[in-house]
Amino acid sequence: MHFAKLLATGWIAAAVAFPQTPAHSGLDLSAIDKSADPCNDFYQYACGNWLKNNPIPPDESSWGTFNVLYERNQTVLRDILQDAEAHQNRSATDQKIGGFYQSCMNEEVIEKRGTEPLQSELERIRHVNNAQELLDEAARLQDRGVGVFFDFNAVPDPKDARMTIADLDQGGIGLPERDFYFRSDEKSQEIRKKYVDHIAKMFELIGVPAGEAAKKAAAIMSFETALAKASLDVTSRRDPQKLVHEMPKSELQQLAPNFNFNQFFVQMHSPDFSKLNVSVPDFFKDLSGLLASTDMNTLRDYMTWHYLNASATKLTKAFVDENFDFYGRVLSGTKELRPRWKRCVSATDVALGEALGKEFVEKTFGEEGKQRTLEMVHEIEHEMANDIESISWMSPTTKQQALVKLHAVANKIGYPDKWRDYSSVDVIDNDYFGNWFRAIQFEVKRELNKIGKPVDRAEWGMTPPTVNAYYDPTENNINFPAGILQPPFYSNHADDAVNYGAIGVVIGHELTHGFDDMGRQFDADGNLHDWWQKQDEEQFNKLAGCFVNEYGSFSPVPGIELNGKLTLGENTADNGGIRLAYMALMDDLAKKSIPPSSKEDGYTQAQQFFLGFAQVWCENTRPEEARTLAQTDPHSPPKFRTNGVVSNMPQFSQAFGCKPGDKMYAAHACRVW
Repeated sequence: MHFAKLLATGWIAAAVAFPQTPAHSGLDLSAIDKSADPCNDFYQYACGNWLKNNPIPPDESSWGTFNVLYERNQTVLRDILQDAEAHQNRSATDQKIGGFYQSCMNEEVIEKRGTEPLQSELERIRHVNNAQELLDEAARLQDRGVGVFFDFNAVPDPKDARMTIADLDQGGIGLPERDFYFRSDEKSQEIRKKYVDHIAKMFELIGVPAGEAAKKAAAIMSFETALAKASLDVTSRRDPQKLVHEMPKSELQQLAPNFNFNQFFVQMHSPDFSKLNVSVPDFFKDLSGLLASTDMNTLRDYMTWHYLNASATKLTKAFVDENFDFYGRVLSGTKELRPRWKRCVSATDVALGEALGKEFVEKTFGEEGKQRTLEMVHEIEHEMANDIESISWMSPTTKQQALVKLHAVANKIGYPDKWRDYSSVDVIDNDYFGNWFRAIQFEVKRELNKIGKPVDRAEWGMTPPTVNAYYDPTENNINFPAGILQPPFYSNHADDAVNYGAIGVVIGHELTHGFDDMGRQFDADGNLHDWWQKQDEEQFNKLAGCFVNEYGSFSPVPGIELNGKLTLGENTADNGGIRLAYMALMDDLAKKSIPPSSKEDGYTQAQQFFLGFAQVWCENTRPEEARTLAQTDPHSPPKFRTNGVVSNMPQFSQAFGCKPGDKMYAAHACRVW
């Protein structure tokens, strides 16, 4: 995985939402369950009726306020794409996005072509018989975005973040992360069995007899298990120090003598370079041995499987359904496929995201919202400066460096200043399979061409319609796509208290990521550099340990507890972000001479703030999805993001009159920022 993308920390894991019955304040009063006690389960109080009245649609693994906004954005995008497809005199951009969408929607042509789009590459794989041909095919597949054996990317140099460096990282597995191959509980064993069955069925779809397909699947599973064993687990990968091992290119060949990486880089058409970062050296050492000891039949089958896996959603219904059966039903509990148009809109956003996003911005994004968001960003940055200066546990030397980093944070709001040029991507009518892989090949080439060049910090890691936000520690910037700068996160018609509780907390969350357990290891320029005094680092770790223990006690599904270390960064950002937004609201009220006790819709300013925060997290989740996320996602589930945060805030206890003994009462509150 891309080093920078791995470290960039966002507000949510996946695509939340428009209040159904907005009141004068902007709150969704119909969502509130007044039979619940806000001091014992604030999430139930704020969202209880919403949860009851909004069951999960059969084509979703979860359903929450984020999804509602995401669906609204999808509808806007569909209208754009249908218009682009229909116009007689289309612009170059419309030809690209409209043609891509049309090719995806034309199921009749896709069914008629069957497995024909696969055949040339499958034939190439069948003729791999030696190490050189294996290398050639691995490069061909990676050039098309098919992740075989390992990942090769261009990333900001961790030691000189203004420059781009080549990076090799672990990869090549089909389950969500390495521990899925080793957990011994009954459910994990069942998932592995179904994964092997799924691989076999995919081989059957290209004409391999069932018995032979089963043998191939078992061998592939054995090979992937060996790759997983050599990999770092998802929690360990949150420590950036464990992913930085810069070395000369010549040293890499000594590390992995059974794979000619110098030739691989040539085959990938990457710029020449003399050094690179190898994120997990032990992985490549073990991979080298595996390539030498594994029979060629298994290696061919492994590459075939990953090519099929990457291609499945671009093929006939049989492939699409089989892919969904495992990755949708088994891993996430989703009952039905999303409608074709939704899948095609999403695919266009992935493949040609800034071309589509430019038209989305023109239709939806107002400068008023952008300006107000930027003003709020500055307010919350001001509050963080005050917070850093006032905390008692940090020495003056480290405080000074923290303020230097804070003042260097760049803010990106809405959309890029410069749009990506897709003119070299060939989009051909009725060739969805080809259009997809040509777009991905364009992106792979665009990324690798960055090696050895200065980092373009104006570039975005999310497309404009995305309902999310993120902080990038290697660039020290916070990013808020246009897709999230809409109700319920921000509305010109909502009370300030509700806006601060929604988008204000998002801003504070992303800003705090610069100072969480991972982000704090990067300096103002984005370099991985220790700028902390030792005693301050020790005190930080002690305070952060409180969150590890608190969230590690939460259980989203029976038998599964959250991983407090995996979720530490997001929990730190949630708790720090809401404090910053609350302080900004109180200052804003004071400037406007509005008493904090003044009410709207029966709630004080502070109560509106906390309800505005909680209501963006109203969400129902299938148990399968909850289980998978608990094992892979650095974000805590919505219920615990809400209750965990407010139970650490004395201001919440004061706002709702909570008393000692109440579950939300801040008796032993955890706090870093």
